[in-house]
Amino acid sequence: MPIPLPYERPRTRRGRMWAVICGSFTVVFAATLAGLFTGSHPVEPSVVIGAVTAFDPTDPDHLIVVRSRLPRIALGLVVGLCLGLVGGLVQALTRNPLADPGILGINAGASLAVCVAIGYVGVTDVSGYVWWAFAGAGVVSVVVYLLGSVTGDAASPARLALAGAAITMALSSVISMILLSNYTIFEHFRFWAIGSLQGRGPDVLTAVLPFVAVGCALALLLARPLNAMGLGDESAVGLGVRIGLVRLTTAVAVVMLAGAATAAAGPISFVGLAAPHLARRLTGPDNRVLIPAIMAIGPALLVATDVAGKVVIAPAELQTGIATALLGGPVFIALVRSRKAVAL
Repeated sequence: MPIPLPYERPRTRRGRMWAVICGSFTVVFAATLAGLFTGSHPVEPSVVIGAVTAFDPTDPDHLIVVRSRLPRIALGLVVGLCLGLVGGLVQALTRNPLADPGILGINAGASLAVCVAIGYVGVTDVSGYVWWAFAGAGVVSVVVYLLGSVTGDAASPARLALAGAAITMALSSVISMILLSNYTIFEHFRFWAIGSLQGRGPDVLTAVLPFVAVGCALALLLARPLNAMGLGDESAVGLGVRIGLVRLTTAVAVVMLAGAATAAAGPISFVGLAAPHLARRLTGPDNRVLIPAIMAIGPALLVATDVAGKVVIAPAELQTGIATALLGGPVFIALVRSRKAVAL
């Protein structure tokens, strides 16, 4: 349960948190260097330094580093941050250790909106997908929350999970019907649906940053009340926690973070599952130290996996969504085999 054990000193928990943050920053630094040097077109370290310190728009190598690889790494950091936080928040809210952004129908809502945008509005640019995917994620999340509270009571974790699963199955059927009936939509949609950081310009990152900032702030504010809710609803009420408000605020944070990540990079799996488990294993279940640890581990995990996907089959590249599934899957399996790692 997400309440620190009595014999754990706060200083010890904070020490673990800072150790995780420092370790994650080290991984990010190493992955960033590797990501700048490697790829389908390797670039010498001296050229990378020159591109960063004295950019020359007429040099093709400088253009690759500054216009392609740096934005890709920056977007990977933001998307990893969002996915990790979403996983932690949804797992805490539903008390389900296997919860991920898809449990509330967020990925399905974003995917359906992108299908509609491609097929019936004529949107074919990645920057245009962002707003449609974000709107679809938000609308579906609201519908799931309303369905989860249809009895008049506050939405319970079980009802939210069931409503999300039902909506996901229904929307997935509609998406399949649209894709099978229109080859043009399928051709455009498949590049977004596979999940990728490649080809996203700074405009995509700029569009989602305000939502990411608000979502991160809400996640940090929710740490203490989510700790209390881990004891059960009755205990949380006894401690003065307004359960309905906490669940609604958590849902808002999840929509903003998951909507931003899915809109910017498409549906990417395993980061939202693995990052909270890894952070929980290293720092313990107290959300006051767990959430900052997730904010460090999520970006490190996604950027490192993305770079590994470029190195494994060089000079070709694995799409980010494929790389996280292939490389992150075994890591997550190893994590969940530990009983301590899945305890909430």
